[in-house]
Amino acid sequence: MPEKDDVSKIHDKYTLSLINPSSHYISLAASIAIAGLIGAFTASTYLGSTELIFPTLAVIAALVGTQFLDILFAKHREYSKSLHVSLFGNGLFFVSTLIGYGAMGLFEKDGLDLFYVTMGMVVFASFRIGIFTTILGASLKKAWAVAFIQPMAMYLVLVPSDMWISSLTNPWIILFGGAFLGLATAWSYLTDKAGRPGLKSTHELIQAYVTSMSRKDPAPLEEIIEKSSTESTVSTSQLKFQSTDKDNDFRIVLPDIHPGPFHPIGGSNITGLIYKEMDSTAMVMHSISNHDLNLPTQKEVQNYLQSLQQSKSKQNGAVCTEPVSVTMNKARASGLLFDRTALLFLSLSPHGMEDLPPNVRSEIEQFAENRNFEQVLIVDTHNAMGKEISKEDSEDLLLAAKSTLDTLKTKESHSFKFGFENSEKMNLNQNDIAEGRIATLCLEINNKNYFLGWADANNMENGVREQIVTHFANNGYELIEICTSDTHYTASGARNRNGYFQLGMVSKPNDLANWYLELAKNAESKIKEGTFEVLEHQTNVKVMGPTIFSDYSKVMDKTMSITKWCLLADAGLFAMSIFL
Repeated sequence: MPEKDDVSKIHDKYTLSLINPSSHYISLAASIAIAGLIGAFTASTYLGSTELIFPTLAVIAALVGTQFLDILFAKHREYSKSLHVSLFGNGLFFVSTLIGYGAMGLFEKDGLDLFYVTMGMVVFASFRIGIFTTILGASLKKAWAVAFIQPMAMYLVLVPSDMWISSLTNPWIILFGGAFLGLATAWSYLTDKAGRPGLKSTHELIQAYVTSMSRKDPAPLEEIIEKSSTESTVSTSQLKFQSTDKDNDFRIVLPDIHPGPFHPIGGSNITGLIYKEMDSTAMVMHSISNHDLNLPTQKEVQNYLQSLQQSKSKQNGAVCTEPVSVTMNKARASGLLFDRTALLFLSLSPHGMEDLPPNVRSEIEQFAENRNFEQVLIVDTHNAMGKEISKEDSEDLLLAAKSTLDTLKTKESHSFKFGFENSEKMNLNQNDIAEGRIATLCLEINNKNYFLGWADANNMENGVREQIVTHFANNGYELIEICTSDTHYTASGARNRNGYFQLGMVSKPNDLANWYLELAKNAESKIKEGTFEVLEHQTNVKVMGPTIFSDYSKVMDKTMSITKWCLLADAGLFAMSIFL
């Protein structure tokens, strides 16, 4: 298996952002429940009290009251984050008291002093130092100032006042508590500096990421990313169809710009924006490109969109061949030839793959040039989920593509008609379909109708393509291929490992098949005699480039390594306290 690239390594850590509950109301309810358990458990065990209602309610009141104080120390003063912090901190507090009580019973220690209750409070405070400096944007000084507010308030209403001094001045508490707090402080300092010299503050990057996800505010993160972005010249190809009466036109757009990195940052919704720029009569395909070609900011997105008006005509004509499809093991290549320009679709569906590597494109383009093609427009169909393409599958795709091109050279060309239909009137509001929705193109060639399906979606659930193709065939329609744009737009956050819903994950495959067939029939009813024109455009824009992902991947690896060692040290300290 090939080594994972930097983007994949970064994405593997995406699940860490899903640890907190989906709603702050869940965190509020859970933290109240845990606080109540801390009060009742401590009172009944450590304090030997039969009166549980007052300590339980007192701890809950202290929790709720101090949650509002936390907001004052957070960078954006978000109550939701305060609630998430309370949940995990209280969880640590309760687990510490629970384990301590079990240890005292296991080792038959004399007396049930409040050592582990106090330890739980200190562990809670240590956790808050780390969270306030990383997620909530507080300095170390502010984090220390706020770290004890909630844990200490809960501790003081729970523990009788005559036991405060003896519990808090216990030499072992001072020793172990100081060690926990010192580790939290060291962790915060070291992780913040982990990205230097390239990245001034790791914590600022994390806070900007959280802001973009929770507040849908891309500005802080875009500002950081733009500093590491580089100028590059990118191409955009268009295959434009126009009816002979000039009333209808349609475009297949192949931008070298890659959607991403994630919504709402930079060009995450670039495919939907291009679709709208083309008056919603376009299919914005995924070219052979990768995340190196992400636009870092929405300002660069606007610059790119405005530059599309400067596209120049490279070739035009009025004939094309019937489609050709070649399969080599898992690989499939389908294509049509418009005069001397080939339109090629590459797929491994239903097996799937990640972005095709650049060498596939360069080798196919060189092969086409050697066969005297004017141009080859290559579409990475992105119609099945998969991992980075293997060497064997890559070679099969190349063989299938070359065979398709060779066959197209032998095919007779014909005049053609075309019809296009989008789903604007269908009111599709599915979370696995982005703003460009879905569309179908009908091509009448040599008195036969062929169809091309498209979705503004981030890839496709495995097997969905085959279900749609079969549904078309059962109704007497031939679907050449169905493609997705690989958009990184999400209408609402997807709480799964991928961070998005691929087409067919929310929308039912049977519904999709029926929607596409309906669009096909409407497109078929609109066909008119047509001509084509190949448009090319190059523009200078800032792109994220490969080094930013490499740098961020290294920062994350270093940060995770520091975190791992600090957590092991924390676990070792707590284990040592058990054997006192």
